[in-house]
Amino acid sequence: MAAAKSKAIELQVGDQLVRVSNPDKPYFPARDITKRQVVEYYRTVAPVLLSVLRDRPVVLKRYVDGVEGEAFYQKRVPKGAPDYVETVQVRFPSGRPADEICPTSEAVIVWAANLGTFDFHPWPVRRPLVDSPDELRIDLDPQPGTDFSDAARVALVLREVLADAGLVGYPKTSGGRGIHVAVRIRAEWDFIDVRHAVIALAREVEKRAPSLATSAWWKEERGERVFIDFNQAARDRTIASAWSVRGTARATVSTPVPWDDLSTVDPDDFDVLTVPAYLAEHGDPHAGLDSEAFGIETLLEWYAADPRGEMPYPPDYPKMPGEPMRVQPSRARKS
Repeated sequence: MAAAKSKAIELQVGDQLVRVSNPDKPYFPARDITKRQVVEYYRTVAPVLLSVLRDRPVVLKRYVDGVEGEAFYQKRVPKGAPDYVETVQVRFPSGRPADEICPTSEAVIVWAANLGTFDFHPWPVRRPLVDSPDELRIDLDPQPGTDFSDAARVALVLREVLADAGLVGYPKTSGGRGIHVAVRIRAEWDFIDVRHAVIALAREVEKRAPSLATSAWWKEERGERVFIDFNQAARDRTIASAWSVRGTARATVSTPVPWDDLSTVDPDDFDVLTVPAYLAEHGDPHAGLDSEAFGIETLLEWYAADPRGEMPYPPDYPKMPGEPMRVQPSRARKS
């Protein structure tokens, strides 16, 4: 028999009153964390989270039955959204348009949390320039046999490469074993150029730390190294934002950290229960992210000078100009 629903509550968020249904619903049973606690978490971090999401198309990763239920990505604005939820139109790689939510107030964040949203996945663009990324995102993804400490070592190499390219990055835990690094860039290039810039970064990091990092798209070639996932820079590819709750049993949070702390933190220490105090004590380590926007000219020069050229796109993409065959190397050799 299903548990009885708890009485809805209303929360004042700025000028809006946001209704929260069934607030005592278990969301993270292993830690006795309820929907109310997740919503309250988001109300607490909403000011810094809004600085991440404001005016960006945002995909919601929803867990309407909690972390043990099945999650889904809400790309289009949900029906029945209140008037204060603004939208913006984007186009998928297929060319199809979609209206996605575009947060402009803290109430939107709390409203989305009531829908069972754990992760907020913003596009790296801001309206009205929805075809010109203003953020370079580097996703360090530990492969089997590696962990967060390996990603942290690769991140330090990445920091050196960024500096050599005249760029400043801001790291955060992914909420799992990985690390994400964001660089504010001028919105002067399209998705293809920005992806090429990340490919150039990945190759240079791999060149400097070949035993630790890899830019190989095919899993069979990665080995026990940290994969720099350049395809996260492709159109309609997003990563969980800073301050997003992740769908882990511990209710971990993707948390900004200073570079100097990256090698000593434990990503499991950042969760729904601990991050509000961390934020209150340390402030936002990404507060300077918007202070300067950089150019990617040097990275594009590196990419153009590399004879290897283009890399494979994700399998659901249309065939792209200059793209090599989407066949894993072992099969290509057999044929």
